[in-house]
Amino acid sequence: MTSHSHSTGRVRQSPPTSIAELRAVAQPPEVRLRANAEHWTASLYLRDVSPYLTWLLLKTSVTANGVTALMILVGWSTAAALLIPGVWGALLALFLGQLQMLVDCCDGEVARWRGESSPAGVFLDKVGHYSTEALIPIAFGIRAAAYPFESPDDFLWTTLALVLALVIVLNKALNDMVHVARANAGLTKLADTRGEQAPAPGRIYQLRRLARFVPFHRLYHSVELTILIFASAVIGRFVGEPLMDRIVLIALVPLSLLALVGHFVAIMASRRVRS
Repeated sequence: MTSHSHSTGRVRQSPPTSIAELRAVAQPPEVRLRANAEHWTASLYLRDVSPYLTWLLLKTSVTANGVTALMILVGWSTAAALLIPGVWGALLALFLGQLQMLVDCCDGEVARWRGESSPAGVFLDKVGHYSTEALIPIAFGIRAAAYPFESPDDFLWTTLALVLALVIVLNKALNDMVHVARANAGLTKLADTRGEQAPAPGRIYQLRRLARFVPFHRLYHSVELTILIFASAVIGRFVGEPLMDRIVLIALVPLSLLALVGHFVAIMASRRVRS
């Protein structure tokens, strides 16, 4: 959701004197108004809460990369929480998924306040999101298989989970492939606007607009996945936990493949890969 590349360039050694001062530096309009880099939870409440955590972090010696490392650990803990059976494991994962996004807001805010900007920070941020969003479906598959495994049939669910994890990672990688392709072609960096993403007018453009009304392609972010898994756990208390988890997993795999194909077609039809 954030990156260290949005630094002001000014190095500040002392912590801010007020939350208002911190917001002015760490949450400039170009950050709050980004069309594609901000998750909906940031607009909903995280950006209102994050300056208070950032304030505390700036009173320590932790670097922006150190905060990103903390974000990675919280993300991995989110997946690990799903290995706890029942509603409580899913509830803990739901909480940790939100906490990861909160810490993700803070690493960029620390970077902007201290003027810390590096490719290493961007790289660590990518590692955090890629690994978390791969580990969550894998843990969900183990959960659906009702660990410990008692029969070869249980491996069906872990296999489906691995397929889901692979498709999610590939889908995320498509956006980075666009940036790599443009850089290799000597093109300028894409502006963070919806216009750059939109396909040219035509059938694909209409399908993309339709997808906004049924945004199943957004289910594969760590936040949405943990919300969905928690809902599955709650319903599972009445219909049976492994059964509900397995139904959700079966539904997610083909939808993820459809989202991957749709994403690829939308990229090829957009201005992003045009010289």
